[in-house]
Amino acid sequence: MTGLFGLGAKEPKEIREKKTQLKKYVKAKNYEKALKIGEQILEKNENDHDVQFVVGSIHYLRGKYQKSLSYFDRILKIASYDPESLLLKANAHYKLGQISESKSCCSKILEIDPKNKSVHELLQKISKID
Repeated sequence: MTGLFGLGAKEPKEIREKKTQLKKYVKAKNYEKALKIGEQILEKNENDHDVQFVVGSIHYLRGKYQKSLSYFDRILKIASYDPESLLLKANAHYKLGQISESKSCCSKILEIDPKNKSVHELLQKISKID
């Protein structure tokens, strides 16, 4: 996550400071505080791709797959071929038993990165239950 938040110079100081706190909490695996800070940032800028990814990823890590999907969907409205978001979305659908949705995400990833190892691993898991 070190590459996130790279273009914050044009943002208000308050947002830049909150993003610094967010990175600190994520690095320390203090996800409760990271979520709180992330939501505060999104209240001010709901289209912040990086923060949506962090918040969605935390929900995914905590097993809240349905909630994580809402963040990944918002990201994909902004950047429809974001491979990291698509992969997490594919995995969330898989965990929820939504196989066709998972496959759809995998197909999009393979369009942009046919050698993506993680997608091929997920597709192997799917083929065992499909």
